[in-house]
Amino acid sequence: MLKLYIGNKNYSSWSMRPWVAMTQAGIAFEEVYVRFDSFSPDSQFKQRMAGINPAGKVPVLQDGDLSIWDTLAIGEYLAESFPEKQLWPADKAARARARSICAEMHSGFSHLRSHCPMNIEALLPNRGALIWRDHAGVRADVQRIVDLWTELLQSHGGPMLFGAFTLADAFYAPVVMRLHTYALPVPSIISAYMERVQALPGVLAWVQAALAEKDFLVFEEPYRLQA
Repeated sequence: MLKLYIGNKNYSSWSMRPWVAMTQAGIAFEEVYVRFDSFSPDSQFKQRMAGINPAGKVPVLQDGDLSIWDTLAIGEYLAESFPEKQLWPADKAARARARSICAEMHSGFSHLRSHCPMNIEALLPNRGALIWRDHAGVRADVQRIVDLWTELLQSHGGPMLFGAFTLADAFYAPVVMRLHTYALPVPSIISAYMERVQALPGVLAWVQAALAEKDFLVFEEPYRLQA
C-alpha cells in the first residue's frame, strides 16, 4: 500500500494537498504522521525524515522502495498511477491550465504564505484585518487568487475550479483555509467556492483531524501567547 508521510494537520499546508487529493479521490494509503518539534537539523522531525527524503521535509509518498517528494511530483505520480481517478482535467488545454495554476501555487503567493500561515484551529479576523491593512503584498496575492478562481469558475461552470474535483482544488485547499482563518475579504463568488471546498469529504476529514490534534506549537504561532 502507498504510504504518505505528513506533518501536523493543523499547520502543514504542503501535507494537506496530497492527503486531500488521495482521500477525495478514494486512493487507499497509509498515513505516517511525523510531528513537528522544530526544523533545526538536530530535531526529531528532521532526523526522522532524513532517511526518507534527502530534503528532510514532508510530504513524502512511498510506493514500495520508491520515495516521491514535492507536491507537484506526488500529484503527477498519482495521476499517472490512477488515471481512472481523473486527477487532472480530461481536456488537454484545461489540463495544461490546471498544471500551470498548481505550479503557480507551488512557487508563488509568498506574501500570503509568509504573513498568513495555515492554522486551521484558529480564527484570527483581527490579525487578518491588520495584515490586510499593512501588507500590500498580501492584498496583491489575494487579488491574483480572486481573479484566477473567478475566471476558472465562470469558464468551467463550477462547482470546482475545472468543474469536477481535480488536483487544482487540492492544491488551493490550504489557501481556502488561510482566507477563512484570517477572514480576508473576498467577493461572494469566491466565498461560495470556499464553502464548497470546505464541504468536500476529503477536506472535512483533514479539518476534523486537525482540530482533534490540540497540539499548540509555539514556534509555529509566534503571534499567539497561548493555544
